[in-house]
This record gives sequence, structure tokens and C-alpha cells, in this order.
Amino acid sequence: MMDAPSASPLQDGYGRRIDYLRVSVTDRCDLRCSYCLPKDFKGFETPANWLDHAEMQRLVGLFAGLGVRKVRLTGGEPLLRRGLAGLAGAIAAMPGLADLSVSTNGTRLARHAQALRAAGVTRLNVSLDTLDAAAFGRITGRDCLASVLEGLDAARRAGFAPIKLNSVVHAATPEAEVRRLLDYALAQGFVLRLIEPMPMGECGRGFSHTDLNAMGARLARDAGLVPALAPAGGGPARYWGTGDGAPALGVITPMSRHFCASCNRVRLGVDGTLYLCLGQEDQVPLGRLLREGASDADLVRAIRAGIAAKPERHEFSSRPERIVRFMAQTGG
Repeated sequence: MMDAPSASPLQDGYGRRIDYLRVSVTDRCDLRCSYCLPKDFKGFETPANWLDHAEMQRLVGLFAGLGVRKVRLTGGEPLLRRGLAGLAGAIAAMPGLADLSVSTNGTRLARHAQALRAAGVTRLNVSLDTLDAAAFGRITGRDCLASVLEGLDAARRAGFAPIKLNSVVHAATPEAEVRRLLDYALAQGFVLRLIEPMPMGECGRGFSHTDLNAMGARLARDAGLVPALAPAGGGPARYWGTGDGAPALGVITPMSRHFCASCNRVRLGVDGTLYLCLGQEDQVPLGRLLREGASDADLVRAIRAGIAAKPERHEFSSRPERIVRFMAQTGG
């Protein structure tokens, strides 16, 4: 029988409360962003090994019963998974869950935004690295910037708030293009978040990071932004906001200033593998245990044992070669 929400919460060996679960519903993606997946990559998980919706609901329900309050549906590109709105609705209705969000590249958002909002998804993170169509094509491998912008318009009309734009910024990214993104975000009422690339797989190791703390401070100063509190949902970003305190610009800096001491999350892969740290190989095969007939009590014990063994921090700076899996294989 599943633990009740009043059961002792998940806490790792370093005293960190784990209340945030990211769930990859597919490792497939319709883009090939240069820092994420090789253009010719074919090592995707076999669909037979994907958790079906009922299996995902069962595992997410166990985490909710253990005090997880925030869930994010990710991929790959989650909107490639059929029936995502139905899965989102089932998760949104779980007792104790306070926040359900989706990360997407936006290519299919125009056709799905209303259904996701109706299902109970309240927040969106949309990947957007540039507003230049040619640069967008070079980064993603597809000429579809217009579709992403159309999706953002549809999401705003559907009532999503906040909508966060996630932009990977590396050493070769022109700062002028980042400023253009910030101007767009401010005009549209979105929150722009700049993210340092991480050395995950060969793609990730091909990009050098730049210190986004300094860049963020420059951009904020020039735009008249001031330090602000983080918006709802939690997470590692540090923000600057408008005069009314609403966050407008954030930086996520896993390389130049890591945030492992406050990490509150774990990730569930599409095959049910529980990844305890983005930058380590520690994992728990929950999907395999589930399909071998494990009871809810067995799965809860496996979850608790895994959380207790969660690593203290990643080693992206000291051991960048450590993680050979690509980001899409883990879940964003």
C-alpha cells in the first residue's frame, strides 16, 4: 500500500529534502540541438522498455505519497509522447501535489497548449537559444523557429504563467543575441533563464561555459532589473526582476557556481530508471523492479534506499568525462 503523504519525507544523507521529481516521458526529440544530441544518434531506448502511462502514474504516486510536491514532465521532447495531456491530468489530480510543469522545445506547443492547461499543467519551460532563424537552424538542425514562437503565443493565450525561456549560453554565444532574447522576454512577459552547458556526453563536452553570473549582472543592469526572489516552483536559478519584483532574468550556473548543497530533485527516466544526480551514475532500476512484480512497499523501500545514497554533488568541473549519457537520455 502506498505511503500516505504524512509519511516521513524523503531526505538524503546530507540532510536535503527531496520534494521535486522530473519525469522523462520519452527520450526522443524532434530537434538535434548541438549541445544535447549528435545529429546521427540512434541509441534511443526501445519503446517496449518505456513505462506506460499507468506505470508512470504508479511511480509518481509513490513519490507524491513520500512528500514530493513538484513534478515536471520532460524528455527528450515530451509532446512527442501520445496522450501526454491525459497523463498530466492524472498526475495533477494526485493528493498532495502542488505543482505540475512541462519542459518543451516548443515545436508542437501550439497544438497542445490548451489541452495541457486544461489538464492542470500550470507552468512551462520552453527552450529558446536564439531569435535568429539561421542560427536557430544551425543549433537545432531544423528551420522551425516560427513554430516555437507560435507555440509561445498559444501558451500565453492558454493562461500559462510563468512561461520561462531556457537558453543555453556558452563561451561562443554572442552577448548581443542574449540581449535580444531578454528584450523579447521582457516585451512578452516571459522569464528568460540563461543556462551554462554541462559536459554530458560528447556533445556537452564540446562547448565551453562562460560565467553567467557576470553576464547576468551586466544584462540586468543595462535593462534596469534588480535582484528578485525566485518564482514559484523552486529550482537553482538566481533572478533579477522588474521594479514590482516580478522575476524577468535568471541564471543557472552548474559550472561556475554549482548549487548542489540545495539540490531537491531526482529524475525518472522513460524506462523507470531513477537518476539520483545529473552528474553522477548513481541510479535505481525502479522500472525493472516494477515489471518484475515489486509491490508498492518494495518500490518505496528502493526509493528510500536510493535517496539515502544520493551523491553530495556532481563532478562536472573535476571529472568532465564522467558522464557518457546524453542529456536526453536522462531527462531535462
